[in-house]
Amino acid sequence: MDLKSQRRMAAEIMKTGTTRVWINPEESAKVNEAITKQDVRNLVNGGLIQAHPIKGTSNSRAKLKKIQKKKGRQKGQGSRKGTKNTRTPEKEKWMKAIRAIRKELKTLRDTEKITVREYRQLYSWATAGRIKDKAYLKLQIKKLRE
Repeated sequence: MDLKSQRRMAAEIMKTGTTRVWINPEESAKVNEAITKQDVRNLVNGGLIQAHPIKGTSNSRAKLKKIQKKKGRQKGQGSRKGTKNTRTPEKEKWMKAIRAIRKELKTLRDTEKITVREYRQLYSWATAGRIKDKAYLKLQIKKLRE
């Protein structure tokens, strides 16, 4: 039996797509007799024609992946998009480094391990980008004293 027109009318009535229309296979002869839209409407109200529930997209895999990333997994080269500067920008790296250097300089000055004049010299070097990290700062202090 060809129930194409009944399926189409039922889809219009229920405001769904034709693939979501379910016709009771045991009552297909009764459905085949329905010619008008009103006949199909009566079958829909009677429960012989129904709409399948909407299938949603499962979020379980996304949740699992989020848990794994929280643990530090799935963050390798193949999972990364963009450059390394996209993930941690140059400015952020610079800020992290310069703050560490300036904090170290202040503690050295406050504990009087370096003079105020040396502090000013090293501070300006750090701002200029001449001192890269705390280890290099200690090396520069040694050179400054020689």
